[in-house]
Amino acid sequence: MRVLVFAPHPDDEVLGCGGTIAKRAASGDEVYVCIVTKGGRPLFDPAFIEQGRREASTAHTALGVKETVFLDFPAVMLETVPRHEFNGKIAELVRRLCPDEVYIPHRGDMQLDHQMVADACMVALRPRGKDAPARVYAYETLSETGWNIPSVQNEFIPNVYEDISGFLAAKLDAMRTFESQLAPFPAARSLGALEALAKFRGATVARDAAEAFMLIREIK
Repeated sequence: MRVLVFAPHPDDEVLGCGGTIAKRAASGDEVYVCIVTKGGRPLFDPAFIEQGRREASTAHTALGVKETVFLDFPAVMLETVPRHEFNGKIAELVRRLCPDEVYIPHRGDMQLDHQMVADACMVALRPRGKDAPARVYAYETLSETGWNIPSVQNEFIPNVYEDISGFLAAKLDAMRTFESQLAPFPAARSLGALEALAKFRGATVARDAAEAFMLIREIK
């Protein structure tokens, strides 16, 4: 099976589904990660950006990712990119990889980049023909999911739980790689918060640890 994970920024994929990535790779599936944006001057220091990319590559190798794709769209300035160009690049990658299963950010996240990536993914993932992915999921991202204005549209309501009891350590180890992003607990982007969420999601379904997703579409 081919699995494709879209991450607006480096580390979103580990926060949202790092355990699932490790589990899929360990089972023999091909896992691909697409980092959609790249920071640039004057908002971001080039050294900081390169550090984040090195961290992502190291984390993905540890998790068993087959290929990491960097699209280089401008971080926190996606709204400046022509929509047809942005949607086209996402669609081009989907056509090349023909994934069976796709993970995208939750559209209700506070960060606009997350919302725009989710929208572009849904355009690319329209079920046109027999090569359409069998499953599309939205994942939650600590420090983005749940911080938006409370509303029915923004709420993350999981209905699929992936048991990552045997892969929580791998997820936490991969997140440790992101020294540029981590902060001490109780910060949302901390190892303590990540472990707490995994255990809470696991307890919801009587497992030691889990990742929660919203099933957007399934074709049987």
